[in-house]
Amino acid sequence: MDGVLLLHKPAGMTSHDCVFRIRRLLKVKKVGHTGTLDPDVSGVLPICIGKATRIAEFLTGASKTYEGEVTLGAATTTEDASGEVIETKKVDRIIQRSEIEHVLEQLTGEIAQTPPMYSAVKVNGKKLYEYARAGIEVERPTRIVTIHELTLLDERETFSGDTVSFRFRVTCSKGTYIRTLAVMIGERLGYPAHMSHLVRTASGPFSLKDCITFEEIEQYIERGEIEKILLPIEKALFYLPKYQINDKVAGKVKNGAILPLPHLLQSLEGPIVVINERKEALALYIKHPAKPHLIKPLKVFAEERAKDRR
Repeated sequence: MDGVLLLHKPAGMTSHDCVFRIRRLLKVKKVGHTGTLDPDVSGVLPICIGKATRIAEFLTGASKTYEGEVTLGAATTTEDASGEVIETKKVDRIIQRSEIEHVLEQLTGEIAQTPPMYSAVKVNGKKLYEYARAGIEVERPTRIVTIHELTLLDERETFSGDTVSFRFRVTCSKGTYIRTLAVMIGERLGYPAHMSHLVRTASGPFSLKDCITFEEIEQYIERGEIEKILLPIEKALFYLPKYQINDKVAGKVKNGAILPLPHLLQSLEGPIVVINERKEALALYIKHPAKPHLIKPLKVFAEERAKDRR
């Protein structure tokens, strides 16, 4: 049982909880997720199963899209709705739509973020949330992330009230904390803020409409049709360039052979999926660092598949 399962993660579960439940449902040991979602967040969570765990890194690094909500007027320990309120400030003026849109424009592109204390970022071998739970404040590393698109989804022209909430959509690079982005939006508007709701609507090429719930997974298991919802490795990597070879060359790929760089792929950067005549993914290849006219194996799947057929 190998492939990628596109899970519609429910709120209230950690990503690890989801992996554990799928491992138990499918009775498979090799299961891994492709990018942590906080417990309160629902949405797209690709799960790699069996040999597909070897391509997890190529799905983890993809850009993500979220739809969330910022609430102005209160900051929390965790920067989301689950934390304790640590600062409040009544929204004492009318905020114009144009003002919010200007802030979102300012935060588009490369920005510096400091991860929240309640996060899985490691400092000196320990996760930040472990320090936070012990009441220890440590210096956190600032990172540069990319906000590709940041759009206001609320149609109002003015925003008022003791607290103000509005929805947004963001497409961003790996490592972006949307909780922290919500806080940054609030800071630029002059108020403490937190992220009050969040859904991941896309992870790389996969969107929410492609995903399946735990209840649906159980139904497929009962019907003995679980293979129908597993994306094969070659389909999960459909966005990468393909290089089809014949069966004679496939035997060499199985043994990790270095191959000539295909002429049509000479201008491309990044990995190439080598497929056989049946369109199955045999390996991932990259350009040879010392011999630009050759490609070398990065991940080989064919050897494992050959063993399975014996």
